[in-house]
Amino acid sequence: MPTIHASSVVEPGAELAEEVVVGPFCHIGPGVKIGRGCRLLSHVAIRGRTTLGEHNTLWPHCVLGGDPQDLKYRGEDTELIVGSHNDIREGATIHRGTVGGGGVTRVGDHNLIMAYAHVGHDCQLGSHLVIANAVQLAGHVCIEDYAVVGGASAIHHYVTVWQYAFIGGMSRIVHDVPPFMVVEGSPARIRKVNAILLKRHHFDQAQIDRLKEAYRRLFGGDNGAPVGAMSRQLDELAAAHPDDWCIQTLVDALRKSSLGIYGRHREATRADNRYTNPVR
Repeated sequence: MPTIHASSVVEPGAELAEEVVVGPFCHIGPGVKIGRGCRLLSHVAIRGRTTLGEHNTLWPHCVLGGDPQDLKYRGEDTELIVGSHNDIREGATIHRGTVGGGGVTRVGDHNLIMAYAHVGHDCQLGSHLVIANAVQLAGHVCIEDYAVVGGASAIHHYVTVWQYAFIGGMSRIVHDVPPFMVVEGSPARIRKVNAILLKRHHFDQAQIDRLKEAYRRLFGGDNGAPVGAMSRQLDELAAAHPDDWCIQTLVDALRKSSLGIYGRHREATRADNRYTNPVR
């Protein structure tokens, strides 16, 4: 049976699995489903059609499943799905999706989302992420597995942060972030290969060396080759290392970003008209 503090409110229709612990002064709405072993420490609010997996820890004053902060939202039945073994710290907010963005915001497994971070509507977060304090993710952001986003960074809507990327603190991210790279600054620039994180995850040194050579070829010098030259270099890298999945992943990500809009490949998938003013 779940354990629910007397001061908390669990609305009829909410579903709480075995071993869920609801601390004081929490509010759980009628469309919420909470998996086994989750802990709501205190003052947690979960709203809307929100589903939590198992063994998540929600710290005081975090809010999950709130209405999206989108002027086009008209109360549609949208969803937030959170995986298992996530640590969601004080004051963090994660909003449900919108119809125009597919209707679902997703968070994977084994993530640390630190205090006062915001995950906007329709974001798609992978697993094993670190989202540091006060990070702001606009709507429709995609962050792939094992990425790290430094504190107080802001990420523009429709940006993709590819796997094993690292974003330095207080960065302004308006373009896709390539996999395996360190990006930081305002405006943000690609600084180097994320070698420390790769070594922590037992990447082969030869793979890291090939990524460093790819960095020098693609982003060295003035930190960016012309579009035509970049395209040729991507072709050459892919042909030179056909069996290196790191190089192939990097090449594929950069090609997708170059085919997108404003350096954001997901921008080309948006269903709404960005020139229409949403009047409330």
